[in-house]
Amino acid sequence: MTPELIFEDDHLIAAYKPEGWLVHRSDIDKHENRILLQYLRDLVGQHLYPVHRLDKPTSGVIVFGKSSESASKLQAQLDRETSLKQYLAICRGFCPEQGLIDHPLAPVADFKHQRKRPKKDLPRQEAITRFRRLATVELPFAVDRYPSSRYSLVEIELVTGRRHQIRRHFKHLSHPLIGCPKYGKSIHNRFFADQFQCARLLLHAYRLRIQHPDSSKVLDFLVPPKGCFMSLIEEFQWSATLS
Repeated sequence: MTPELIFEDDHLIAAYKPEGWLVHRSDIDKHENRILLQYLRDLVGQHLYPVHRLDKPTSGVIVFGKSSESASKLQAQLDRETSLKQYLAICRGFCPEQGLIDHPLAPVADFKHQRKRPKKDLPRQEAITRFRRLATVELPFAVDRYPSSRYSLVEIELVTGRRHQIRRHFKHLSHPLIGCPKYGKSIHNRFFADQFQCARLLLHAYRLRIQHPDSSKVLDFLVPPKGCFMSLIEEFQWSATLS
């Protein structure tokens, strides 16, 4: 899949980021050449300024400013509850119908020198996630220790924006996301890869609602998943749950 331009004006652009693309170059993944920022700069023919980020395995809607001023105004919004950041995810088990996860998180250690510090000594940061279960499915496969396997489609709203927050919070809830090698369960990840040919992280930035940095008009970007994620939603008869 390749990125798609969703919206453009003189102040900002909104785009669809496929899974597997970095938002910008990073020392964490030096050899990746699928860089969204560079791709979109070439596409629109001008410099762009990052406003927020999505992890490499996460797909969905993302915005960039066309000036540092516009980007700063948008960033300030995302730090307040005047914006709305919603995700779709598939997790293991039947998760609660709705809830709020208020569980502080330590910073993610990406480099070896950061991992030398004991985890108990790392400062915890406030991390809050709201969620609502949209649908469930029970499959007649003994993936784990039960004769059948249960999964949930969940709508998730970020209140704070910590690194890997959604994946870490759902692991804490004992309903890890499917396709996550770091915080998920490998036996379920392999099942989805083998049975449904879907080996990606099933986490998608579904909706972003912000105010325009110049006119203050409300912009509401709603982008359904693509590829095997959408194929699963259709196969499990979940399409009607997407607003």
